[in-house]
Order: sequence, then C-alpha cells, then structure tokens
Amino acid sequence: MSNSLEETKNNKGPIDYKAAFERERALRIELSDEVTDLKMQNMLLQEKVDKVKNSTAFKLLNPFRKCVHHIRFQIGRVKNCGSVKGVIEKIKYKKRQQKAMRSFGTAGFPSQAKRKEEEGTVFKNPVKISILVPLYNTPKNFLTDMIDSVLYQTYKNWELCLADGSDEKHDFVGDICRKYADKDKRIVYKKLEKNEGISGNTNECYKLATGEYIGLFDHDDILHPEVLFEYVKAINEKNADYIYCDEVTFKNGDINKMLTIHFKPDYAIDNLRANNYICHFSVFKRELLESTELFRKEFDGSQDHDMILRLTDRAENIVHVPRILYYWRSHNASVSKSIDAKEYAIDAAKGAVADHLKRHGFRNFRISSTRAFPTIFKIDYELKAKPLVSIIIANKDHKEDLQRCVDSILERTVYDNFEIVIVENNSESKEIFDYYDELRNSDRIKIVTYKGDFNYSAINNLGVSNSSGEYVILLNNDIQVITLKWIEEMLMYAQRDDVGAVGAKLYYPNYLVQHAGVVLRLGQHRTAGHIHCLQPRESVGYMGKLCYAQDMSAVTGACLMVSRKKYDEVGGLDESFKVCLNDVDLCLKLRDKGYLTVFTPFAELFHYESQSRGLDTDEEKMKRYDDESDRFKAKWKEVLDRGDPYYNPNVSLDHNDYTIKMKED
Repeated sequence: MSNSLEETKNNKGPIDYKAAFERERALRIELSDEVTDLKMQNMLLQEKVDKVKNSTAFKLLNPFRKCVHHIRFQIGRVKNCGSVKGVIEKIKYKKRQQKAMRSFGTAGFPSQAKRKEEEGTVFKNPVKISILVPLYNTPKNFLTDMIDSVLYQTYKNWELCLADGSDEKHDFVGDICRKYADKDKRIVYKKLEKNEGISGNTNECYKLATGEYIGLFDHDDILHPEVLFEYVKAINEKNADYIYCDEVTFKNGDINKMLTIHFKPDYAIDNLRANNYICHFSVFKRELLESTELFRKEFDGSQDHDMILRLTDRAENIVHVPRILYYWRSHNASVSKSIDAKEYAIDAAKGAVADHLKRHGFRNFRISSTRAFPTIFKIDYELKAKPLVSIIIANKDHKEDLQRCVDSILERTVYDNFEIVIVENNSESKEIFDYYDELRNSDRIKIVTYKGDFNYSAINNLGVSNSSGEYVILLNNDIQVITLKWIEEMLMYAQRDDVGAVGAKLYYPNYLVQHAGVVLRLGQHRTAGHIHCLQPRESVGYMGKLCYAQDMSAVTGACLMVSRKKYDEVGGLDESFKVCLNDVDLCLKLRDKGYLTVFTPFAELFHYESQSRGLDTDEEKMKRYDDESDRFKAKWKEVLDRGDPYYNPNVSLDHNDYTIKMKED
C-alpha cells in the first residue's frame, strides 16, 4: 500500500504535493473498492442467513433452540453466584425479595378512602397529561387492561391518545378503542393508514395530544392508579419538567406475579449513558420537545432511550418518584422477556448513546455490551492527554504489603506517565527503611516523611502537596493491581469537567467484592457503607450494577482518583477526620461544588483491607470510629436526612445487597 501524505512530510527534501495527492487518491480508491466488496459479501451472507431462517428445518428446531438458550441462561445465573455458598445466599435473597414484593402489587393500590381523598384534591396547577400509546395488533386483554388502568386513575385531568397501525386481521383493536372513546371523551383514537413502526405510530399519537405534559405508555403494560396523582404532585411541589418512577415486570397477566422489581436511583447521567434505567413511566413537559422530534425512526428499538437522553439534557427539574407505579408485562415478544425478541434494539441503543455523547463534545469513544446484558454498556472515553498521575501511598512499617503494592504498580501498569509518592509515617522496622533505600533508586518514586500521630487525612495531604501530577490517586499500601489499564479506566472519567472523584472495584484476596461504591447511611452507624460487599467477582449485581460505570455519592479512599485542581479547590481531606470517613467527606465536598463521583468496575484491584493499621475492633478504635461518625453526621446532617440520591429509599439500609425494605422496617 502507498505511503501516506504524513509519511511524505517526514521525508527530507521538498514535498512533491502532486505526487502525494495522487498517492492519497489511489489509496482512497483502493479502500473504496474494498468497502464495496465487503458490502457485497455482507449482502450475500445476509441472503444465506435469511434462507436458513426461512427453511422448514430451522423453524422446526426453534423450540429446541429456545430450550438450549434457557438452559444456558440458567447455567449462567448459577455461575454468576460464584460458589455453592453464593447460590445459597442468592436463594435467601430471593426469598426476602418475594416476601417484600407482596406489598407492591394490588396490595399497594389506594383504599376507597384514599381514592376519594386524591380525587378531591385541587392542585394549584392542574396540568393535563396526554398519555401516548402506539397500537399494533395488540391482544384484546392487553388492550383492555391498559385502557382500564388509565380510566382507574385517581387524577382525572388526562387524555389518552391512541394511534392504531394494526393490520386487517386485528380490526378488533379499533372496535374496542372506539367503544371506549364513545364512553369517555378523554380517549382520542385514530386509525392509521399504515403501520409506521414504534416511532412513527408514537409520533402520530403526539399529533393528537393537547396536554401540557406528555406521558409515554406501552400498549401491553399497566399503570398504578395513583401514578398521575403522584406526578402532578411533583409538578406542583417541585416544578418537575421530567418525571419517572420505579417499575416491575410481571408474568401471566397478573401484576402480583412479579419477575423483577427495579428500584431506581435519582437522575444519574453516567447510569443513563450505560443503560436506559429511567425507562418507564416517563412524563415530561411538552416544551422540552420544542424544535425536536419525539421519537426518531433511526433509533427504533431504542427510541425511548434516545428520547430520554435528549429530553433530560434539556430538562431543569428531573424528578424521580420512588414508588412502584408502572407494571411492565413480560411475554414472548417483549423486550422485558428477552433482548433476543428485538436484537436490533442493541444497535439502536448504541446509536442513541453515541449520538448523545457527540452532542456533549465526546469523540473517538467506544461503546460495547457488558456481560450483564447486551444493552448495558461499557463506554471507553478517549483520553484528552497523557498527564502525570501522582500515586500517593501512606505507609508505616509493613514492608511486605508496601512491596506487593509498589511491585504490582510497576509491573502491571501500562500507563507510563506516573509517579509514586510514599509518605513515611513513624515506621520502626529496619527492613522498611532498607526497602526505602532501594526505592530511592527509581526516578518514579519519591519518599516524604510525616511526623506526628497517625492522621490519614494529614498524611495524604502532605503526599499530595509534595506531588507533581495533574491528577492524584490516593492508594492504600495494602492494594495490589489487577487491571493493566487501571489508571486509564479511572482517568477517562477524572478528566471530565463534571467529575470529581473516581473509585475502582476492589476485591478481597478471595475475589469477593470489597468495594463497589459507597452508599450514604448504609450500615449500623448510618453514616456510609460499601454496597455489594462480599459479592463474588462473577456476580453482575443488582440490575447489572457491578458491570457498568455509574454515579455514586462516594467511593473509598483506598483507591481514589481526582484532579489536583479539584482536590485543592475543596481543601483536600478534612484533617479532623483522622482515620474514618475522610474519603466520603471529600466526595461530598466535591459534590457540593457540583462535581460527580463515579465508580467504575473496569479498574480492578485487590485490597488486603486494613492490614496496615488493623480493623476497628478494639474498644479504643471503636470509640474513635463512633466519635468520627458523630462528627460526620453533624457536618452532613441535611445531606444524610435527604437520603442518598443514588440509592432508592425502598431498599434496605441494613443489607448491602439491595434487599427490598420490608414494610415493618
């Protein structure tokens, strides 16, 4: 293949621009021919695939393939538990969930007294909500269940807009809708000349709408009777312009037979980029759609994810109502049943996320499916530069731990622009000072001395003040690197203007999760605790949360990256927190400045937790933890009282595995 123009520029002597242009033109013609050949090959292969799929043998084997797929899926679920003990714990977890689920079905519907109270409520701003439902060959029972759930709302200022693209064999869809519309003028029905697909049919619904707010409702699902009341309440009390709620999937036409409950966090941009966690039931101010389409046909299959990304970008007050108010029916053709029912949804979702990222100025990123689910994504952001990263390690004695940590950094880190700053804190053993002498031979390593009683915050602040990097990593000396690109995985988030702290996924030496993000008020002290602790490495976590980068309230300081500028902006670690909660405090200070904290599971390290200073089990250390907990709770009282925005209030704070809170809790 010919040399490129860039190579020509690097040659000595005058550049022959005409010759260079001709070489580039020839190269492009050659590549164009290759692309044409590949398209032809793809077309021929697609014809062969279509022929196989349409064959009698393929159709006859379809039940067998489904059976094999189901068996593989179940085997995968067992493997994700990690061990026999993990399977037992999973069974216990499921039993707790099933017990808790009983209160989230029809048992959670309003009593007659509450219904009467809500129906009589007069809102200052009684907005009309136009609910859009695109219809296509909808089964009779699905259709009537859907419409009845709207008619049964305790809030009455709504409009149901039905656009019907059903074929002639499903004329009953129109007959049923017309009967409902004749009885209730709030129901508006239109028979479409042809089926325009999900996006086209929904856009036709939108043309029928007259409400100030728009709601998106699937033709086979069910609304909780109080959903519109709760949403209008949020509009009046919080000036909400985009609202969503928690949801369940159910089977066999009975909302009490729940398959999964999705308790969601409040608005979290990194979560939303990784997967469409908002999903149902989305209601938004009509003004958000000005000069933009509702659904775009090129994203059919993931048109709602595209729409949510676009509209939440514009929204000023996104409100999450933490209640089960939407029931998503699981049946053979639904995405809730299996993504295989709509394989094109995967590509559409990647396209929607890519379009969103481009609007936000990101380039040269890569979006790939994770092992959790094909539409739960890993996003690889391009590094803007290759800045110096300073790794700060506090140390007192424990030569073996420190050596394992340093060796793993030097041997396994592929990012080459880093320095290590070791802060020596009153060590007594000769072997550690001999080891320091060895380390001083490395250009990458500097050692500074902290004199005074142990104070984790002060020690790390000293290390940072003696560092030269544009970014700093606070790293415990009992850490061992697993992921070769651990710095890159964290830096791709820390480099963003909107991100403060970034945390990694840490394991105990037996590969059980030690850290996967910090939740406020989790645990007996009600300060902060690690979520998903002791889950096996193979576990995907609650709703796949161990498999994608997400926004959290805090991450552990055992491995935390932050830009030096932002670290200094908030005054570094608060030295009044000598041992505990200084990392959570740092993250909350960054959040106060408007910065996000991100946990990424793609930077993995071992954490031989607290081997250097020991666990807080003796009386003196427990008292110190109690004292620092009390001070933390006093400092962040308002924040703690509001609850963790990235953790649903329906989930227990007594368990770290997303166990549903029991009604009696």
